[in-house]
Amino acid sequence: MANLVYLSPEWAEEGRRRVEAELTPEMLHNVTSSMTNLYRNCPDGKDRYFYVAFENGRLSGFETGEGEGPKAEFRIIADYSTFAQITRGELGAVKALTSRKLTLRGNMAKALRLAPLVDKLNKVLATIPTHF
Repeated sequence: MANLVYLSPEWAEEGRRRVEAELTPEMLHNVTSSMTNLYRNCPDGKDRYFYVAFENGRLSGFETGEGEGPKAEFRIIADYSTFAQITRGELGAVKALTSRKLTLRGNMAKALRLAPLVDKLNKVLATIPTHF
């Protein structure tokens, strides 16, 4: 597989496929939640988003695009470079939150409880051959 451009429709399609195949509801503790990551300072100068949602541990939403993205339980804002580090598995979600590399809108206590599940998601996304 050739490297897919990070956040492109092809990357999102591959991400959805891998998440559905590799993360079971049990692995995700049957979580029901959603988040929209807002990427600032993207290489092309545009703001982009990555939206993901789970219902009872099953993937119910997964998309990327330009702009602000869908409403979600959590809205996380950071530079493109920070999200790229997280997606590559170089930076954990909790460390990024506690070091203020991310701005979180939503319940911080719940976000910290869900962070290990986000790390599982990012480990799957890190397996996609990606051009950042």
